[in-house]
Amino acid sequence: MNLETNNHSVFSLNYHLILVVKYRRKVINDVISGRLREIFEAIQSAYHVTLQEWNHDRDHVHILFSAHPKSELSKFLNAYKSASSRLIKKEYPEIRKQLWKEYFWSRSFCLISTGGATIEVIRAYIESQGEK
Repeated sequence: MNLETNNHSVFSLNYHLILVVKYRRKVINDVISGRLREIFEAIQSAYHVTLQEWNHDRDHVHILFSAHPKSELSKFLNAYKSASSRLIKKEYPEIRKQLWKEYFWSRSFCLISTGGATIEVIRAYIESQGEK
């Protein structure tokens, strides 16, 4: 097990996040997924989050990330969803035609702590997403 440390603690906090496009619109391709990942990586350090694995299907993304105990995950998720939605719609205006009322992400999300499975099992699962 890889443990992270700071001055006062030792920790290993890993999460599996699934974000779904509103009404499961099939708008995510490799290019869009790559841009979504870049946005995630651009804001992660401000929230003490580190991307571990990323993959997508046409209507959702799977993200494996680690976090620091002082991370405010709900604020990070809101910031990421807001920024990525705004930037994707601005940079890829053709997507707007496929969305309903211009909402990109569903309001809901799935965030699972990965304590019950090894990181390798979850990483393999995420890597296999989108395969036929």
